[in-house]
Amino acid sequence: MLRCLLTASIIAFAAPALAEVRLLMLDQAACEWCARWDAEVGTVYARTAEGKQAPLLRVSIHGPLPEGVVLARTARFTPTFVLLDDGVEIDRIEGYPGEDFFYGLLQRMLERLLPSDSQT
Repeated sequence: MLRCLLTASIIAFAAPALAEVRLLMLDQAACEWCARWDAEVGTVYARTAEGKQAPLLRVSIHGPLPEGVVLARTARFTPTFVLLDDGVEIDRIEGYPGEDFFYGLLQRMLERLLPSDSQT
């Protein structure tokens, strides 16, 4: 039994880590547009296909970024939504354009993560 556990542990640590995709939301207190996003999208986001593909990571725009997060440039507006792949910025949405536009823009960002058919 101990040998099986050791072997499984070695395999788990030796296997390459899967890319972690997250949607970073930079917000601040008293942000009217953050509150609107919360009301229109925030309550259901985790249950959507997009929310399952890119779970939300919410951080204050005034606080430190989580360890390992690399942004292409400093965020200046709230909310700012940054699509991260292994902590590295892929794309962003600055501001909240409303529910329909938000999901459309996010879907286009998520498509950038898919391998191109021309490379296969």
